[in-house]
Amino acid sequence: MNSKPDLSALQAFVLVATRRSFRQAADELGLSPSTLSHMLRALEEKMAVRLLHRTTRSVSTTEAGEQLLNQLKPVLQGLESALSSVEAFRQQPTGTLRINASESAARQLLQRVVPLFLQRYPAISLDVVTEGRLIDIVSEQFDAGVRLLEDVPQDMVAVPFGGDLRFIAVASPAYVAKSGEPATPDDLLTHQCIRFRLPSGKLYRWEFSRRGVERHIEVKGTLMLDHLELMVESAAQGLGIAYVPSSVAEPWLQSGKLQIVLEEWSPPSPGLALYYPGHRHVPAVLSAFIEVLKSPVTAFPAE
Repeated sequence: MNSKPDLSALQAFVLVATRRSFRQAADELGLSPSTLSHMLRALEEKMAVRLLHRTTRSVSTTEAGEQLLNQLKPVLQGLESALSSVEAFRQQPTGTLRINASESAARQLLQRVVPLFLQRYPAISLDVVTEGRLIDIVSEQFDAGVRLLEDVPQDMVAVPFGGDLRFIAVASPAYVAKSGEPATPDDLLTHQCIRFRLPSGKLYRWEFSRRGVERHIEVKGTLMLDHLELMVESAAQGLGIAYVPSSVAEPWLQSGKLQIVLEEWSPPSPGLALYYPGHRHVPAVLSAFIEVLKSPVTAFPAE
């Protein structure tokens, strides 16, 4: 090896190896796929070892590439933390903040937090990626994630926001008039329920609680959906009972197109939280976002 590889080439290699896609990595780097491919071939030639297996449909690491990837990740993360620590001395943070969130969580942020954040910190670019799966934000190179507090990994620092969240069972007045109103969660087993499919592929169990008694029900139903708004719309059409966050159903409840059933069995539970790794320095861009998130100006109304 005649000379040491450039840092930019090593960073590009890590991104390609992590994303398993030249096109996706090129988009994030602002390069064309051909330019990125040429850069990595030059890296392989400089190191005199093949790092990537390439086909027309996929890319994967060789044994040498996997070893280099595993050793480079913590080094580059440490470098990023060191540079971020210096940003604290700037009057105005700059850079890009990457946040992974569920679609419903992203909607809440866009409604109340993001406008003030972009106004207060115009030099920061905010990259919000919506995804149903609970991913490893460190390996996927996100600064933070947003999920229900109960779903936040234990090794992460959590910043709750938005107050409690309440899941409710809702149905149209026409459905209730035709099929009757369930008196207990177990009565749902005789009703047509609109089931929610999680990103993992599993069907969500409906959870109820009343005076210390908890019931988890595997409801029955012939309609399965993976989108909360579609579930509410389907319930309003009389297709069955849906189980959704109250914030999603509120407009339909106000219009009278839906009504709550089993209301006494639907107490509030801990809501959303922004979370991030606690084992390294917090980037200035993330500290700025947390500051706005905690601001009284962006306080969320109670459920």
